[in-house]
Amino acid sequence: MNQETKGMWLGLIGVAIFSLTLPFTRIAVAELNPVLVALGRAVVAAVGSALLLWWVDAPRPTGAQWKALAITSLGVVVGFPVFSSVAMHYVPASHGAIVIGILPLATALFGALRFGERPSTGFWVAALAGSGIVIGFAFWQGGGGLHVADLALFAAVVAAAMGYAEGGRLSQSMGGQQVISWALVLSMPVLLPVTIWLGWTYGISASPQAWVGFAYVSLFSMFIGFFFWYKGLALGGIARVGQVQLLQPFLTLAGAAVILGEALDTAHFLFAMAVIAVVAVGRRAGIQRQAPVRS
Repeated sequence: MNQETKGMWLGLIGVAIFSLTLPFTRIAVAELNPVLVALGRAVVAAVGSALLLWWVDAPRPTGAQWKALAITSLGVVVGFPVFSSVAMHYVPASHGAIVIGILPLATALFGALRFGERPSTGFWVAALAGSGIVIGFAFWQGGGGLHVADLALFAAVVAAAMGYAEGGRLSQSMGGQQVISWALVLSMPVLLPVTIWLGWTYGISASPQAWVGFAYVSLFSMFIGFFFWYKGLALGGIARVGQVQLLQPFLTLAGAAVILGEALDTAHFLFAMAVIAVVAVGRRAGIQRQAPVRS
């Protein structure tokens, strides 16, 4: 198995973990304040990150790495959780899953703009086709229109794509575990007091089911999933491995059907097969990458 293929498989594991984020967020925000859920999950994950960094005696990042970590933190620790949690307070997880389906294209764009990756024309055609299928599904499912909460979801996409691209590149020199761990620890001084204030103001009384949802997005969505995801991006390239995310909406749909009982019909599977075909085509398209940055 070459590095690129290994990166694709690691990326797929990360996507599978991320795919349950919206259903479990939906469960949590039904009883807890959405911003409290978004920031609180980062605080919990930051505690685990600090312990991990101490356990492995991780070296401190350099000045340039701190800057990249700040961008990563802004995107995946703050931006995506806040915007997606707010959206899940108003729309079903299945709706959010489809809108976030444009994330692979956004990630590829950030990879090209920030780090000089040069996907071929065939790759962009496949990426646009996949995103077009996903957006078409969103309009079809929404009766020809988009919900106001979609604005929050689109903001979540931009934030995640920025954090994915920055963190994926940084993982080439630091490793995926250290990237997400340092990004979480970096955010702790700001997020901890805000989270305490939100908990004091809005309360933390909720059912065990809501706390299970919160636990999943804290430990898996915000922490463990990034071990696989950033390593995959580092090995296989931001643009190429990012296309695995095209499968995430349909994995989320399956999760929403099992966990939340949301409807899932034949059309969902037809769209899923179309997206899988596009991913297969994009997998074979050429991408010119800069030399990996090694520590």
